[in-house]
Amino acid sequence: MSALAPNLLAFGRVLRRAGLPVGSAESLSAAEALSHVPLTDRAAFRAALRATMIHRRDHFEVFDAAFDLFWRNPDTPVRAAGPEDAPPEAAPPAARRAAEAMPGANPPATPAGEPERREDAALTVSDRERLNRLDFEAMSAEELAEAKREIRRLTLPLAERPTRRFRPDPSGPRADLRATIRASMRLGGEIARIERRRRVTRPPPLVLLCDVSGSMARYAQILLHFMHAVENDRARVHSFVFGTRLTNVTRALRNRDPEVAFQAVSHILPDWSGGTRIGEALDRFNRRWARRVLGQGAVVLLITDGLDRGGAEGLSEAAERLRHSCRRLIWLNPLLRYQGFQPRAAGIRALLPHVHEHRQVHNLNSLRALVATLSGAKIKDTGRRDGRPA
Repeated sequence: MSALAPNLLAFGRVLRRAGLPVGSAESLSAAEALSHVPLTDRAAFRAALRATMIHRRDHFEVFDAAFDLFWRNPDTPVRAAGPEDAPPEAAPPAARRAAEAMPGANPPATPAGEPERREDAALTVSDRERLNRLDFEAMSAEELAEAKREIRRLTLPLAERPTRRFRPDPSGPRADLRATIRASMRLGGEIARIERRRRVTRPPPLVLLCDVSGSMARYAQILLHFMHAVENDRARVHSFVFGTRLTNVTRALRNRDPEVAFQAVSHILPDWSGGTRIGEALDRFNRRWARRVLGQGAVVLLITDGLDRGGAEGLSEAAERLRHSCRRLIWLNPLLRYQGFQPRAAGIRALLPHVHEHRQVHNLNSLRALVATLSGAKIKDTGRRDGRPA
């Protein structure tokens, strides 16, 4: 076990470089768990490490890839998932992240006799443009970390809507008769000035409904960062996730630390990366939450690929009711990244007639376009109602 401890610490560093939240507490728990399992049983060894070092189901794929690369027989040559003779995009994203996190991966080539050169780590214009266009699913661990930092800088200033309330304003457009009479009472009934008022405006409520089923798991991981950034940037944001059931994660995402927030979400979310029942989830939202959160012209962002395992049963009726309960229903669909996308799935055909906009959500540019649209900026619209990208 004494020789195992340094390897456990090194494995924890590999997982951290791959983008997983693994610290010293997880390494200590793993060492304690390994004292109760036979080290010669590879399946039990893997299960003990995964149970103690990983807290979110969407990190299992990266963990498994890193485990296979790190805990291998040194006498058996095993090629990483991203071989040198293939482009990086050819390997699965989880395998590439694990391969890039391994010690000695991609060492800098410095010719003999030349001093080592220090390069500026800041993103150049071309690097930033590539990151903005790169699909979330194809990003490496370093690119995902940079994308999450960019998402945290996004703000979502929804156009303000008038409310029923008024506030005193000397230059307001309306005369306030009640305030004028009250002021005149202090002067013995003489009206010296007409008090005025202005209607109060405030951004409408924003409701986020995010699909975290198996087909959406890779996108949901980074879109939860978008939901966290939005909820910590403005008031009156309500966040829900759904797979086979609907879960309110508003309170969990209010924590300023994203990792603490996502760990809280993982504890209350029973169906991450499972099946999808969009119709049941929307029906439950309509019956239990719509009256509470959809007042005052709320905007709803529905984040899903529309692939309903339940055969879209009840989805059309639930989507129609949701549309009539909010001012604007925007469907964000990662499948729109494909140029030849066609609305063939039953769930997609059931949703399309009832949404105000159908937009892409697969890279940073699509998120920025959404932010610009909701804030009232004039940009080229990338959303369509016919199910095909612009």
